[in-house]
Amino acid sequence: MSETVSIRYWAEDDRPREKLLIKGQTALSDAELLAILIGTGSGKKSAVDLGRELLALAEGDLNRFARLRHSQLCSVKGIGDSKAVTILAALELGRRKKNTELAKKIKIVSVSHIVELLKGYFEDLEHEEFYVVYLNRANEVLLTKQLSKGGQSGTVVDPKLIFKYGVDCSASSIILAHNHPSGSLKPSSQDIQITKRIVALGEMLDMEVLDHVIFANNAYFSFSEERILK
Repeated sequence: MSETVSIRYWAEDDRPREKLLIKGQTALSDAELLAILIGTGSGKKSAVDLGRELLALAEGDLNRFARLRHSQLCSVKGIGDSKAVTILAALELGRRKKNTELAKKIKIVSVSHIVELLKGYFEDLEHEEFYVVYLNRANEVLLTKQLSKGGQSGTVVDPKLIFKYGVDCSASSIILAHNHPSGSLKPSSQDIQITKRIVALGEMLDMEVLDHVIFANNAYFSFSEERILK
């Protein structure tokens, strides 16, 4: 039976926790940061070795690494359920921090601002999700809310629920957004139909729909830019 490599036996360069305390987190490599999450090595491999193997799954690309699934992380010998879950949780915290910062800083005055605010919500998804951004009269973000989560081919959203949250936060306008895991940016007939229904309800409730943006393959489609919002 193999013996886990204890941190006290690691070479000086393979002690990322001590290095972080002395030099700060920016001094650590990606593999060393992963090693802190992993905690212990396996067999003759240190936690840093395991970190390097994990990064190799995405050829060192952190954006691709963030899209890895639990089963892919566990394909590296020495990474079990607990370590994989810890890594996924850390990635999600980083993603949420980024999105929270964007929401506080961005005032929506153009489609590019919408894209900057929302792209992080969709970049790692292999299923479809639907979000609504609620704005005040100054076009400042009040709330960014996930309204539904589906499979690879679609998701169902309830227009009444959209406006319930809008009333709750006293929104003056809203922006709709969802993704197409297929990679196609073309809105489906269902996309167009539900958008028109939501726009009509918004007019009745004095809560204007400013745009509906579809995200796919790091690109986007804007209903307002294409003049098909109404």
